[in-house]
Amino acid sequence: MKRGKYSTQLCLLEGAGPGEMGCYSFSVEDDFIGLRDLPETFPSDPPEPLPVFLMEPEEAYIVKNKPVNLYCKATPATQIYFKCNSEWVHQKEHTVEERVDENTGLVVREASIEITRQQVEELFGPEDFWCQCVAWSSAGTTKSRKAHVRIAYLRKTFDQEPLGKEVTLEQEVLLQCRPPEGIPSAEVEWLKNEEVIDPADDRNFYITIDHNLIIKQARLSDTANYTCVAKNIVAKRRSTTATVIVYVNGGWSTWTEWSVCNSRCGRGYQKRTRSCTNPAPLNGGAICEGQGIQKLTCNPLCPVDGVWTEWTKWSTCGTECTHWRRRECGVPAPKNGGKDCEGTVLQSKNCTDGMCMQMAPSTDDVALYVGIVIAVIMCLVISVVVALFIYRKNHRDFDSDIIDSSALNGGFQPVSIKNARKADLLTAPPDLTSAAAMYRGPVYALHDVADKIPMTNSPLLDPLPNLKIKVYNSSGLVTPQDDLGGEFASKLSPKLPHCLLDNNDCTMGRRTQTQTLLRTRDPSCTALGSFSSQGGHLIVPNSGVSLLIPAGAIPQGRVYEMYVTVQRKDNMRPSVEDGQAVLSPVVSCGPPGALLTRPLIITMHHCAVFDGQQDWLIQLKSQSQQSHWEDVVVVGEENFTTPCYIQMEDESCHILTETLGTSCLVGQALSASTTKRLKLAIFGPVTCPAMEYHIRVYCLDDTQDSLKEVLQMEKQMGGKLLDEPKTLNFKDSTHNLRLSIHDVPHTLWKSKLLAKYQELPFQQVWCGSQRNLHCCFTLERFSAVTVDLACKICVRQVEGEGQIFQLDTTLSEDSQSIDTSLLDPASNITTLVGPNAFRIPVSIRQKLCGSLDAPQTRGNDWRMLAHKLNLDRYLNYFATKSSPTGVILDLWEAQHFPDGNLGRLAQVLEEMGRHDSLVPAATEH
Repeated sequence: MKRGKYSTQLCLLEGAGPGEMGCYSFSVEDDFIGLRDLPETFPSDPPEPLPVFLMEPEEAYIVKNKPVNLYCKATPATQIYFKCNSEWVHQKEHTVEERVDENTGLVVREASIEITRQQVEELFGPEDFWCQCVAWSSAGTTKSRKAHVRIAYLRKTFDQEPLGKEVTLEQEVLLQCRPPEGIPSAEVEWLKNEEVIDPADDRNFYITIDHNLIIKQARLSDTANYTCVAKNIVAKRRSTTATVIVYVNGGWSTWTEWSVCNSRCGRGYQKRTRSCTNPAPLNGGAICEGQGIQKLTCNPLCPVDGVWTEWTKWSTCGTECTHWRRRECGVPAPKNGGKDCEGTVLQSKNCTDGMCMQMAPSTDDVALYVGIVIAVIMCLVISVVVALFIYRKNHRDFDSDIIDSSALNGGFQPVSIKNARKADLLTAPPDLTSAAAMYRGPVYALHDVADKIPMTNSPLLDPLPNLKIKVYNSSGLVTPQDDLGGEFASKLSPKLPHCLLDNNDCTMGRRTQTQTLLRTRDPSCTALGSFSSQGGHLIVPNSGVSLLIPAGAIPQGRVYEMYVTVQRKDNMRPSVEDGQAVLSPVVSCGPPGALLTRPLIITMHHCAVFDGQQDWLIQLKSQSQQSHWEDVVVVGEENFTTPCYIQMEDESCHILTETLGTSCLVGQALSASTTKRLKLAIFGPVTCPAMEYHIRVYCLDDTQDSLKEVLQMEKQMGGKLLDEPKTLNFKDSTHNLRLSIHDVPHTLWKSKLLAKYQELPFQQVWCGSQRNLHCCFTLERFSAVTVDLACKICVRQVEGEGQIFQLDTTLSEDSQSIDTSLLDPASNITTLVGPNAFRIPVSIRQKLCGSLDAPQTRGNDWRMLAHKLNLDRYLNYFATKSSPTGVILDLWEAQHFPDGNLGRLAQVLEEMGRHDSLVPAATEH
């Protein structure tokens, strides 16, 4: 090799930090670097991965004038710098440390910068001051999350301070507190006589998420001074002190017994007493009203002993040979406690001097009576025997007629069968075509099955051989079925409809099914449309329910009539066991049994709360054709044999499936801290001609369709919303949901609720099997001229969270009833067909699939795309599809409908280092 001097030039562009970009020239001699001794070929080094952040910058607050430091650390990283508000921070302002990880041998770089109050205050714009860390390696760049830097403060004035109250014993007390505005938000604690209240130590206290203090049942010991304290990293503020006085109104004891009259004979009096000690008045409570002593006059008379009158004359001699006489104790009769007369009232004796004797009944009379009884019994026995004999003779030739068996044999015409006419039946079978059984196609799976005709292996069919029954399939064609016999039910089992296999044979059948569905379903909770291989989107407006049909899911040349509907009947919801809860609406998609070549995506809302712990075991359940609910898959336990995949989000889920039917989510609580969301909504009448005013409080599962249904129902009833709906976290603690009304103006209104509160049982609220669960408070006004009402309603779980509604309404005649526009009235499109239904253009989708489906050695293929989009919980599902990228993009479309941000998708591709896919995407967009 020839020796010499070589020069070269090195340019640093993307890999360089601020202040280092540019080109550098240098020259070396081959002898100096030993080129003569190098081999002709070199082993290739393994590709360096993208940087991974070991530490990302955290949110920070500037207290007074103290600057804050932001830190980040990444590996492997050749360079690492901060970017604040989209501008690079100068290299001189960085503090960078470098070391080599002993385990991996990769370079670890750590950078920090200092942010001052002046820098934050000089920023103008709607967004807060933010910084982001960017790390470089030979594989590309990685950006950390944005960390915002804010100036901390806490205002001096409370938005609302607690007010003192005087309450009765065991009354519920509400002390409200809204802390001053501040950054970060102030933490609130309550003081009772300058001691911190801890609800864990005294369960009679409860602090709501809105920082209000609730005393569940006021006790005498709760009489105290209460203070709301707000504090953050800047300062600590105290509200004015609110004094709560728990008073006890006095109550009378029971009356004593009446005393004896103080005079034994003549005029006197007697009395009874009671005391104001049950309970005694305390803390300014009212004293007892009324008298503590009652007196009655008494005038006891002197006692008079009774004296006998003279004996009467003897009576005539009677049949018993006696006569008698009597006397009375009446001259005078005993009075006023006097003694009765002593002796007998009647006196009798023999009036024949013993010559007349009483005679006993003769034995002949007894025999006569016994004979009469025996004769009557024999006559009854003979009558019964004769009646049975006559009945059997008249029915000896009786043959049972089948008069009307349509309820048993599936709607056959009346047939009278006699033994003497069996031969006629064999030669001329009855005409059954006019009452033929109908098999209904896929769309009828949505309808009520109460009108379907049951087909069983009934023995009534045995005497009728070779029947030909008309069976109507989904295409509207009539198909004769021969020799049904005992296999009648099995031959009517639903199979793949002809219209799903041959598009041209059943256009009229599908149209009939669609028209029937429109007639029988509420259009507000149903979406229908015709779709080809170009795909599309079905949306049930304002319900959070939709069906995405990707392009290519329907075979080429086919057109399907598809639908999605929300089932609102309680009997359509699955029954649940203890600890289980229905977490989503029941959604039906169809047609069932449709032939699909790639997964469709069903989107629905749910009400489960995820806080990073494994509190829920969530199952997808599906309703079979026999109306039985069956387990399909447990979320998080998908494998190669499960028929679908579920992507869970905070408020919704996306079900990827190739099997259509009726399904919903059911959750099993795994701990007492498992939580579901409730939506609370309060309604009242627009007008109130009567003296009574009814307030309805609905406790719903927090899904869009539940609130939409109540809004529609209240609109029909002429109701109006009295306050904005609120969300309540309801835990699996077995505690009930308690509702109470407070601060009713007692001079204008009175509550007709006898108890202090109402409660909804825990299981009724938790399971979610009953829709539109609500309680009603009835108030009565004292005068018809009263048209204003202001009060508070508290809804909380016992030993749990709660919400307070401030009601301030007017009973105006010209008020309008509520409008369902509360739920995005612009969303009235139910069907999107073809490429317009998708955010990603077809050409860009094809290029992305062609570029990312093939595995890459650097790993920046469809697997990294799933990771960047947080869709990598179960990659094996996508790996089993012919185009994993296509399924991931379908899921992205469903997640971000209708306003998917293509710019964010392009940013993900940039972070992956896939510039080959990024450039055309940006151009065509």
